Amino acid sequence: MKTILETKSITKKYQGRAVIEDISIRLQEGELVGLLGISGSGKSTLFNVVSGLLMPEQGKVLLEGEDVTGKTGLVSYMQQKDLLLPHKTVIDNVSLPLLLKGINKKEARAQASAYLPQFGLEGKADKYPGQLSGGMRQRAALLRTHLFGSHVALLDEPFSALDALTKRRIHEWYLELMGHLGMSTLFITHDIDEAILLSDRLYIMTGIPGRVEHEIIISEKRPRHLEFNTTESFLNYKKEILELLHL
Repeated sequence: MKTILETKSITKKYQGRAVIEDISIRLQEGELVGLLGISGSGKSTLFNVVSGLLMPEQGKVLLEGEDVTGKTGLVSYMQQKDLLLPHKTVIDNVSLPLLLKGINKKEARAQASAYLPQFGLEGKADKYPGQLSGGMRQRAALLRTHLFGSHVALLDEPFSALDALTKRRIHEWYLELMGHLGMSTLFITHDIDEAILLSDRLYIMTGIPGRVEHEIIISEKRPRHLEFNTTESFLNYKKEILELLHL
């Protein structure tokens, strides 16, 4: 399987103190890889380095084998909050990445509109964020993220604000979407059950400064049915993760 994104020995410091240290991870084509760790272990800092928003003191980021350390706009990055602009309609919110690329407003709207059905937003183009459910807002935010133009997505706790039933539906939808669009995803979560259900592989981030010293391969094929939560295999994964996180 082709490695599409990789970090090599990333260390990032603030005011002379390391926040993350010597982190090497990889994302292969078509994978969904989870990054799981306690608050404060540096997961979002790592994403800011991978996306090019921060320069590391040590190490590099490779995208399809090319050194892209410190370069922005090459991977899609969705932060924890959807950050939809409340005064703009759905179509104008999701068109923003295209406008930033220099596409005129009419063409940007047309291109974005073509994706609305695939993202479950058909008939919602003229709605405002305040008129949408939590699940619909996340779909709009994910579409906007996708329109930045990369098949590599960094998602920082993308489903944390959703209720359990909505979250389950969005999980199923996102896995289908990844397959249709040929996407590869690296996502941060604090939800152990979610991490096991969605991930092909899991990196466990521990300590201060944060390090990645453990990798767990989830051998069951995606999508995993709800009954998987009650299997011995699922419980064994969960027990292993809790022990690694010292919880």
